[in-house]
Amino acid sequence: MLEAAGMVQVGSRYDLRAGQAPDAPETDGFEGPQETHGWVHSYETGSTVDGPGVRLMLFMSGCFLRCQYCHNPDTWKLKDGTRIELSHAIRRLQDFAPALRAMGGGLTISGGEPLVQVGFTKGLFVAAKQLGLHTALDTSGFLGHRADDDYLRHVDLVLLDIKSGDEDTYRRVTGVEQRPTLRFAKRLAEIGKAVWVRFVLVPGLTDDPDNIAKVARFVAPMKNVEWVEVLPFHQMGAFKWKALGLEYKLEHTPTPAAAQVAAAVEIFRGAGCRAR
Repeated sequence: MLEAAGMVQVGSRYDLRAGQAPDAPETDGFEGPQETHGWVHSYETGSTVDGPGVRLMLFMSGCFLRCQYCHNPDTWKLKDGTRIELSHAIRRLQDFAPALRAMGGGLTISGGEPLVQVGFTKGLFVAAKQLGLHTALDTSGFLGHRADDDYLRHVDLVLLDIKSGDEDTYRRVTGVEQRPTLRFAKRLAEIGKAVWVRFVLVPGLTDDPDNIAKVARFVAPMKNVEWVEVLPFHQMGAFKWKALGLEYKLEHTPTPAAAQVAAAVEIFRGAGCRAR
């Protein structure tokens, strides 16, 4: 989508990117409400799990959370992304639009956290809707207050990561408070915005049945939640922590067995959620 001299190359969310934009601003405190450019980690074509149809996935740089199981710690800082002009990104999106429409898909923006760069991502969502594409926002909800009504008007689906039902566990997992995410989830329910809730199952960290049940009880009454997806923890991004000199606390944590994932799904279903 964005390939050009000095631009981010098509690749994988699991590619290590570091120090691509040393002159970028610090992530903390950055808002960029009217940005004509942004910092991007990578993009993928052909995703079928990040929204309906075949998706173009764009991974933004910048995140305020420090999740213990993050497989992209190289998206935490804007300085590790590649600076992209919004106009260039829109032109490349136009090239992909006919194929995406034909395959019933669209654009999903993930990260990092897309709402760190609210101006750039809104510009892309506006362009995508003008091109007749389905749009999806993949977010932790921690910065949900930045997505005003006009922003959400251009988003068809929110992929909302609710990382824990227990407040203390949420803080231990992410390093931030749980309340902003829950406030955003309630707001999405009030306006009837379509949501897929995502819950990462991490043995020894988020897998306590009571923790799962708290998420399930919170989500179950929300008629706008189309799916709850239980995502098994994996080690595919572990090498990045080592490469970046970061302490990785989950080095010896196994991927949950299929039976463990199925049990978590059943907790959600038992509470009345449509889960998979």
